[in-house]
Parts: sequence; C-alpha cells; structure tokens
Amino acid sequence: MADAREHVLAGSRGALVAREWPHERPRYLALIAHGYGEHIGRYEELAGVLGRHGAAVFGPDHLGHGKSDGERVLVEDFEEVVGDLHAVAEPARAAYPGLPVVLVGHSMGGLIAARYAQRYGDELAALVLSGPVIGAWALPGRLLALDEIPDTPISPAALSRDPAVGAAYGADPLVWHGPMKRPTVEAFARTLRRVAEGGDVGRLPVLWLHGDDDRLVPLAGSRVGVERLSGGVLTERVFPGARHEVFHETNRAEVFAELVRFLDGVVKG
Repeated sequence: MADAREHVLAGSRGALVAREWPHERPRYLALIAHGYGEHIGRYEELAGVLGRHGAAVFGPDHLGHGKSDGERVLVEDFEEVVGDLHAVAEPARAAYPGLPVVLVGHSMGGLIAARYAQRYGDELAALVLSGPVIGAWALPGRLLALDEIPDTPISPAALSRDPAVGAAYGADPLVWHGPMKRPTVEAFARTLRRVAEGGDVGRLPVLWLHGDDDRLVPLAGSRVGVERLSGGVLTERVFPGARHEVFHETNRAEVFAELVRFLDGVVKG
C-alpha cells in the first residue's frame, strides 16, 4: 500500500481536506467517516488493514474537524456533512471505476454513514458501523435541557483500555478538547430523528461492531438504531470489556479479523 496523500476538495462550507491511501490494484474502495472532535489521520492503522485486504481507502476531515475549514466542531446540518462525504466518494469512484464501495463509520461517523446509506445506499456494497451514534442516544437531550452546555471534554480513558491511545488523543493538536456546541448538539438530535424516520437500507449488508463497556455511546441505545436501520442483512459483533474505539482497543486484532471476515463475504474477486 502506497503512502497516504491529501486532497483538497470544495465542501459544503469551505475547503474539505481528504486523505487517500492509494492501492495499485484494488479490489474495492473503502470510505471512512471519522467521529466527533477527531480527524481522519487517527485511522491510519485501519486504513492499513483495509489496504492489505485489497482496498484503496479514502476519508475526509469533516466540516469543522481536523484540517478542513469551518469553526471547530460546529455542525449545523449533518445533511451537509453527508453531502461532503459523497463529494469525496465521487472522485474516488472516478479514479477506480467499477469497484464496489464499502463505507465504514465510527461514532458520529456512524450517524453520518447511516444517513449516507439511506441517501446513497444503491452506490454501496456494504456498511460498517463502529460504536455508532444512532438509535436511543440520550446525551443530546440531557445537554439541550441545560441553560449552558458544560465544558466537559471527552475523557481519553473512555476510548480504549490501551493507555497509549488516550495519551495520543490527549496530545493531538487536531483533536478538539473543548465543550460541545449547542448548534452541533441540536443537529445531532435532528439527525438521530431523521435516521430513525428514514427507513431501512434494504438488502445492504451491515456489520455492527461495538464494545460492551462503551460509556460514550452505550450499546443498548445503538442497538435500537442499528436494528431499525438494517433491512435484515446484519452481522453483529460485540466485544466484552471493549470501550468506545474498537479499532484502537487492546483486542483490535480480533476486531480487524471480524471486519476482514465480513468483507470477504461481500467483496468478491
């Protein structure tokens, strides 16, 4: 797999920086949607796994995240972010025509990926959701009930049992370490409702990965959304003791093995 390279594209509200991990002879394309407050650079290891499995990999820094334009972590309409992700997929498909496309979304990226699948599911071969923010996620309602959203950033310890993951996250200058912003929380609430009302994704194969000790996006709440979204072709893998970022967990080799096994069933050749 060749070294990653960056592209600057026109996004919904300014420049969108996307990363490509190219492949000389890919069997499929993998599109990654990262989570809240982070950036696509944190998915280097996942991109390597996908590349060794035969994928050319693409993913943007979402609006207001990483190197892309926009006020930090301000998302007023996730429909625009879904459109931005599609804007990344279009040149990827043009560069590698005719290949199946797999979409991987983590946390907030799972919400974005779920909505993407509702809007553009006929362009996808499979959908992978990791700790997805869909279903009965209580946090937006709790925060919006307050007069002022408290300045309580994500605890690095909630991400993984691997302390190195939390340390790297805490020291990463491209990660947002401040409070959530009310318009973003309102957009989360609206999009959770929109996905809930948007129907299932038909026969699109769905892989759901989740840690059973995920305290940021609890398993039970996501289950409601995943089961509503899936049209019946659902593979579920819950990892005992794992926290929010299963791709960065101490048992990530097991997680990657489950991912590759699933992709073997949906990507031919």
